[in-house]
Amino acid sequence: MIHASVRIHPTAIVEANVAIGAGSSVWDNAHIRQDSHLGEQCIIGGKTYIAYGVQIGHRVKINASVYICNAVTIEDGVMVSAGTVFTNDRFPRAATTDLTQPYPSEPDDHTLPTLVKQGATIGAHCTIGNDLSIGRFAMVGMASLVTKSIPDFHLALGHPARSVGCVCRCGQPLAKFVADRPLSETVTCPACGLTYRIEGDVVTELDPPS
Repeated sequence: MIHASVRIHPTAIVEANVAIGAGSSVWDNAHIRQDSHLGEQCIIGGKTYIAYGVQIGHRVKINASVYICNAVTIEDGVMVSAGTVFTNDRFPRAATTDLTQPYPSEPDDHTLPTLVKQGATIGAHCTIGNDLSIGRFAMVGMASLVTKSIPDFHLALGHPARSVGCVCRCGQPLAKFVADRPLSETVTCPACGLTYRIEGDVVTELDPPS
């Protein structure tokens, strides 16, 4: 299930029943748990931990020291920058109420999913909550705390993260959101020439690449 062209550093740990697509690289001291699936041309940075059952698409770049827990799905072309932490339980406890038994680590009713949609970027040292999604080509600023879903093409910053504007597929800022001044305009990216329609906080591509 691991393509012959995959490069795995000798200090990395890749458990049983892991699938890794052609052209991917796994760097030093990374740990990929059983039943995870990584697509083609992915980069897994040093000291990154990917829990069991995680689904990762093609051409995903995951930098060093990222923690990706169970119930996370990452679509194609996503960048997850260094030091980012995903979570999947809003009310975690280490032990039962009488403190005599540890809680099991297997998924249960408290395990909540997170979806990172294609093309999104998550900045360095972000913390990502659960039961939410990060939209297509959205961008999360460094050190942000994501507690609710972020729409497609939005730029979100802060603690907690909030949308402050929108960005192009290429990452170039397109417009700022201003309270009490909803946008209604068509904008063209000055960097790559793609065009978008912005209505309120909804960003729509007018000429998406084929």
